[in-house]
Order: sequence, then structure tokens, then C-alpha cells
Amino acid sequence: MGNLLKVLTREIENYPHFFLDFENAQPTEGEREIWNQISAVLQDSESILADLQAYKGAGPEIRDAIQNPNDIQLQETAWNAVCPLVVRLKRFYEFSIRLEKALQSLLESLTCPPYTPTQHLEREQALAKEFAEILHFTLRFDELKMRNPAIQNDFSYYRRTISRNRINNMHLDIENEVNNEMANRMSLFYAEATPMLKTLSNATMHFVSENKTLPIENTTDCLSTMTSVCKVMLETPEYRSRFTSEETLMFCMRVMVGVIILYDHVHPVGAFCKTSKIDMKGCIKVLKEQAPDSVEGLLNALRFTTKHLNDESTSKQIRAMLQ
Repeated sequence: MGNLLKVLTREIENYPHFFLDFENAQPTEGEREIWNQISAVLQDSESILADLQAYKGAGPEIRDAIQNPNDIQLQETAWNAVCPLVVRLKRFYEFSIRLEKALQSLLESLTCPPYTPTQHLEREQALAKEFAEILHFTLRFDELKMRNPAIQNDFSYYRRTISRNRINNMHLDIENEVNNEMANRMSLFYAEATPMLKTLSNATMHFVSENKTLPIENTTDCLSTMTSVCKVMLETPEYRSRFTSEETLMFCMRVMVGVIILYDHVHPVGAFCKTSKIDMKGCIKVLKEQAPDSVEGLLNALRFTTKHLNDESTSKQIRAMLQ
């Protein structure tokens, strides 16, 4: 099994538990084609995050333009500040489309017969690692986006200005870059509090609906197994000690939370009910054992971006743990 090892000789609560080497897993020959496709997408993820982190917005220029509607120079200054930002936002949106296709390719590989999802994760460690990297990127992107209200303010100003110019029968060069159809799609994307997570949830549900001969359990079992993988690595000292950096620890926590949220959106009754294959109490406990400032964002993600937390089927104990 290479770097993917059975953690225990017995099954805990009948859930699969594995150790996955997120740092060193390499593709086998059978994985290489899909692995190369996903790697080509993921190689842009760090530059996307750096670009988003550096996004300052055009707030002062927009404010001056709105307060002085008859000052042509201030209008031009605001417009010239916003246009390159909109092009940047388009790049982020287009990356979400690439990520959506990448996730569906991975799900196809990790859920197809004759192997069970557990067997896939044992045999295809490098693809499991890429799946984890997509989730890690998604939570980081959405954390940054939620902390940056300038994104929606800039795009709203862009759309208002474009609409005004269209009424006046003016055509602006940027419309060749971001036409009305593209602007509509981008607007829906950025209106979401967690746009990348919404993209992945939709991609996973689309994958399930398009593959009617594939039981939904194949997909949800893949997600619950990945959650167990992360939880065991985090709570088992001998496995945590294999991480060569604190970044891997944070990576593992983000992935665990990302998979829980994805499972909660895709599974008919979600991650929090008693019949869930995810040990939610154990996962929350693992998070709460870390330094509070490092996990508060992840706990907030479970509080505010899951779908079924407030269902009647969720135990009071789990709700109390997340208060």
C-alpha cells in the first residue's frame, strides 16, 4: 500500500481509517494521465491565491467618483482603476471552471467500479493527494474572499458603469474581455459567500446526477473515507510526527473540514445526523485541540457554510461543540 497504511488492525466504528502521505505520494503509471491533467490546473493555484491576497480594490477611486458625479477626470480615474481588477476577477472565475472539471475527473477515477472508494484511496494515493489539494485551495480562496468586501464593491461599480454606458449606446474596450454574459456569470459567482466551495458542491452534485448508474454512496463514501484519513492523522501522535512541517498539519485540517462540508452538501441527510459515516464529534474535538487562532476560521466554516448543521437530526452536543 506504499505510504497509505492501515492505522489499526480493526475498524473503529466500522469506518475506514488510513494514513495518507500528503507530502510524498507519487503517481503510479495507472494514475499518471489523470494526475497530469489535474497538476496542470493546480500549478496555477498558488498564483491565484497570491493575486487574491494582494487584491486591494478601488474603493477610494470609486468613492471619489460617486461623490463627484460631474467630475469627468474622477470618473475616468475610477474606471481605469476598476478595469484591471475586473480582468483579475475574471481570471479567478475562469480558474473555478477549470477546478470544477478537474474535480469531476478525480471523482470519476476515485469512485468507478470495480474498486470501492476505500480501495481507490489505497491504490491511488497521488490522486487522493490532488483531491486534498483542491479542497485546501478552496478553503484558502474562500477565506480570503470573505475578508475582502472590495471584490463585490468593485464588480458592482463595474456593472453599473457598463449598464449606464450601454444605455448611452457606448461600447467600451473591456466589454471584449468581459461581455454581458460573462459579467452575469461572474456576478453569480462572487455573490456567494464561499464561491469556490459552492463550485465544488455543484460539481459533485452534477457528477452524481450525471452518473445515474453509480450509487451515490460511492461518492459519499469517498468523502467520508477522506475525512477519516485526516482525522486519524491529526489525532494519532506517531502519524502527526511524520509531518515535516506545521503547514502539513494545517493542510490536513483544512482538507478534513473541506471534505466534511462537501459531504454535507452532497449527502441527502448531511454530515451531522447519527447515520452519517463521519465522526463529527471526533473531528470537532481534533480541531478544538489545536491553537484557537489557527482553527477559528475552520470552525466558522463548519458553523456557517454547512447545509445541515441546524437540522433537527443534529445532536445538541454537536451544536454545543460548535457554539
